[in-house]
Amino acid sequence: MELAVGTENLIPGDETNRSVILERPMVEFLIKLLLVARSKLKSRARLEAENMVLRQQVIVLSRKARSRVRLRNIDRLIFVWLSRMFPSILDAITVIKPETVIRWHRRGFRAYWRWKSRQRGGRPKIDREIRELIRRMTKENPLWGAPRIHGELLMLGIEVAQSTVARYMTKRQGPPSQGWKTFLRNHAAGICFA
Repeated sequence: MELAVGTENLIPGDETNRSVILERPMVEFLIKLLLVARSKLKSRARLEAENMVLRQQVIVLSRKARSRVRLRNIDRLIFVWLSRMFPSILDAITVIKPETVIRWHRRGFRAYWRWKSRQRGGRPKIDREIRELIRRMTKENPLWGAPRIHGELLMLGIEVAQSTVARYMTKRQGPPSQGWKTFLRNHAAGICFA
């Protein structure tokens, strides 16, 4: 049977009365929480925060299952928040160890930054083998551009966008084609006899 906290009489078997009894302390607790937040700079604030911790522990113990205290995420959040605002209240916690509260805070901090630095959407990554194949095809066929290499990859069954092929192609070291001097030297015999 749950402990009744409040001024009402608990009637056995009356579930509606039980929910009223359990809701009222939560409302009172939230009001008290707001008062502590407002009076953070006052000298009584630490004492009020300690009272809040003790009240929260009573609420947790009133929900206690068979042998082990089951804390909900809201309980953990309240303990962490109060310990951050008033570090001296770690001495008043009796339901859990102060190291546990600090561990919860660190776990929440890690979870926040893991969420903040998560992978977002965007293009899917191209496999290393496909990137190496594009670079090898570029090196072995220097006159091929991105459209030609893209077509060859499609014939091989590799579906990659033409812009992706262009991104992973190696840059040419020299000019893209032969210069005039080389052209005239190569075709001098054909030009003179014409």
